[in-house]
Amino acid sequence: MQYHVNGFNPGDPDVFPAAPNPWRSGDALPQTVDVLIAGSGPAGLCLAAQLAGVPQIRTMLVEPKLGPMEKGQADGISVRSMEMFQAFGFGEKVMREAVWINETTFWAAGAQGSLDRVARVQDVPDGISEMPHVLLNQARVHDMFLDIMRRAPSRLVPDHGLKVIDLAIDPAAAEYPVTVTLEHTAPGREGRTSTLRANYVIGCDGARSNVRRAIGGELHGDAAHQAWGVMDVLAVTDFPDWRMKSFVRSRDDGILMVLPREGGHLVRLYVELDALGEDERVAERGMGAQDIIAQAQRIFRPFSLDVKDVVWWSIYEIGHRLTDKFDDVPEAEVATRAPRVMLAGDACHTHSPKAGQGMNVSMGDTFNLGWKLISVLTGRADSALLHTYSGERRAAAKGLVEFDHKWARVVGGSAGEDMEFDPATAGLPVVARAFINNLPFTCGLTIQYEPGRLTGAATHQHLATGFDIGKRFHSAPVVRLADAKPMHLGHCIDADARFRLFIFAPAGDAGGAGGAVAALCDWLERDPASPRVRHTAPGEDPDAVIDTRAVFQQSFRDLDYAAMPSLLRPRVGRHGLCDYEKVFCADLKSGNDIFAMRGIDRTAGCVVVVRPDQYVGHILPLDARAALSGYFAGILRKRS
Repeated sequence: MQYHVNGFNPGDPDVFPAAPNPWRSGDALPQTVDVLIAGSGPAGLCLAAQLAGVPQIRTMLVEPKLGPMEKGQADGISVRSMEMFQAFGFGEKVMREAVWINETTFWAAGAQGSLDRVARVQDVPDGISEMPHVLLNQARVHDMFLDIMRRAPSRLVPDHGLKVIDLAIDPAAAEYPVTVTLEHTAPGREGRTSTLRANYVIGCDGARSNVRRAIGGELHGDAAHQAWGVMDVLAVTDFPDWRMKSFVRSRDDGILMVLPREGGHLVRLYVELDALGEDERVAERGMGAQDIIAQAQRIFRPFSLDVKDVVWWSIYEIGHRLTDKFDDVPEAEVATRAPRVMLAGDACHTHSPKAGQGMNVSMGDTFNLGWKLISVLTGRADSALLHTYSGERRAAAKGLVEFDHKWARVVGGSAGEDMEFDPATAGLPVVARAFINNLPFTCGLTIQYEPGRLTGAATHQHLATGFDIGKRFHSAPVVRLADAKPMHLGHCIDADARFRLFIFAPAGDAGGAGGAVAALCDWLERDPASPRVRHTAPGEDPDAVIDTRAVFQQSFRDLDYAAMPSLLRPRVGRHGLCDYEKVFCADLKSGNDIFAMRGIDRTAGCVVVVRPDQYVGHILPLDARAALSGYFAGILRKRS
């Protein structure tokens, strides 16, 4: 972490100097904003936290509730989301507070009325990520995004008591083409409306999204016609796996899931309730917390369950739905119009909570969108870049909805034995087999973006077989050369809208003159055709747009930092201080050699391009100058 770059900073390094805010005065609503975010759930806050760091982008976040969430709703945080939290800077805090899910157990009815543990599975496979799968109250995740916003230069906070009720788009307007109607929800102001104009509106306003309705979007899909109860409880029980994630299937009373929660005592239960009629809604049953408790007690028999306190509860029905498009541009007009209104989270896809992906995929939506909006609004990219949001994230959501539909059938016991046979899971219950087979999906690691403007072809995938093009960058241990610090390479990727170029050196290359790394660095630093020169504006720090780093095969004691190319020792900030954090070595002492772990060609080396959202954009040979320039030219504007 570098925080003395522009002078000595004696305070909290996570609190940035406040930027002037001439466009917003007190509580008065502004007339115009660059980005209006509707809804302060995980998707809205993940986006706001990114935009808050760019004070020249005028961002407003509206929320109909009168204050922040305190409890309830989602709790599962996948390893992929934990990797994203690391980029925001609060991954370690989440790991400290949250409960780690290390094993999942499976229980089923046995002989003579018993309930027996029939399987147990490691929850996160070895080597899949350096991050754990954890559970934490959604409200705490909100708190951490809100903290980032409050500490950011813009000091962004939500405007509570306001909701979007309608909007209109003028495609011919060059600036602020979206007129938004806001309704007040605070006591004494209910029903009053205000209007403002925005360059972009992002609908993170849930399954009943007014933003989606305003652009003519609809959710399509089906419901499972099954009621489920969910509750967070403090309880006394003799069930042995109360602090394990567990699937419990009774003989005649259905199933439930046990999810231990943070704090050492709280537990969440998902409990199967009644089947619903074809046209019946769960609200018509009039069920409450006591119905959930009574059903859980029946499923747990012969174990006891004495609920002392119900912290939160809800009853819902499973639905799997997806909207046609995540933005406002009809397919026939994609070539002539850029998106102005976009949807994220439950506003464009809904599913059951069984796989724990709702909050995770919603944040993934806006982590994908945030850097694109920043690139467009700061002039780094043209607005057509925003078309890639709907294309990439709808495909990801479609995969989730399809998976969730199958998973809900397995958990609900209606999938039967129609799974493909896998000798590795033979003898396990169907739900345990499905759980094991789907672990990469539930970890959030199966999304792979298709080749296109942001994702290169797999022509040179063989140069780094462990960094799948289009998938998230799979971090590995390294040692930083300047201070011999062991760390994860992926942890130098911050949520700051910058691309990363990781140069992996060929065997024998120590960074000196005449080597492949030095030649590439010299070209990147000085040649007018290099993406670093073409796309960095005058006056910006050299790595403001494309952050270049190198990894060598030798031990850190066998390299000379002073011999490294000047690109890897850049001068930054107002004092022109040296950045010492660009050069890394394989962690040979621990045996975690990144070249071996990620299948990097030792003889040839390679360049790995990582997008701002931590996904691998391209892999190229060290001498593929034209291809490297061409990749960035297809995304960023020429600004030199």
